[in-house]
Amino acid sequence: MPGEPTDGIGEILGLHHIKIPVTDLIRSREWYERVFELESLTEFRDDDGVVRGVVYRSQGDLAISLREQPMAARGISGFDPFAIMLHGRADIDHWVDRLERLGVAHSEVIDAPIGFIVSFDDPDGLQLRFYTLDASGLDLEGRPRPRP
Repeated sequence: MPGEPTDGIGEILGLHHIKIPVTDLIRSREWYERVFELESLTEFRDDDGVVRGVVYRSQGDLAISLREQPMAARGISGFDPFAIMLHGRADIDHWVDRLERLGVAHSEVIDAPIGFIVSFDDPDGLQLRFYTLDASGLDLEGRPRPRP
């Protein structure tokens, strides 16, 4: 049964990566690499030899890949399918400063019961969000997330 102890066999460890559909891989690569300081790990070429996908080295526990799929990218424009977890207010402030230096429009910092939140859009209008742990350093399920 799901949820029963199994000595770790079959245990879900977390997300392996997040694949983001984009309308224009060249434009989106430039933006994601600039904003998140990503380093390409692998490129994927289609049968025609054109690179249509890229996987990046992890940033903390977050691994991102981009795949050129214009219809899917347009279909989720304005949606926020995932949120990036940060520790606290100083971390949100760091990212707000970085986004401003890069000229990336963003929301005001929201002080919500679940922590601080700031959102911004990628070049296709996908809404990206930073969420912090709550004031006691717990995630949404009450698990402690110590600073590295």
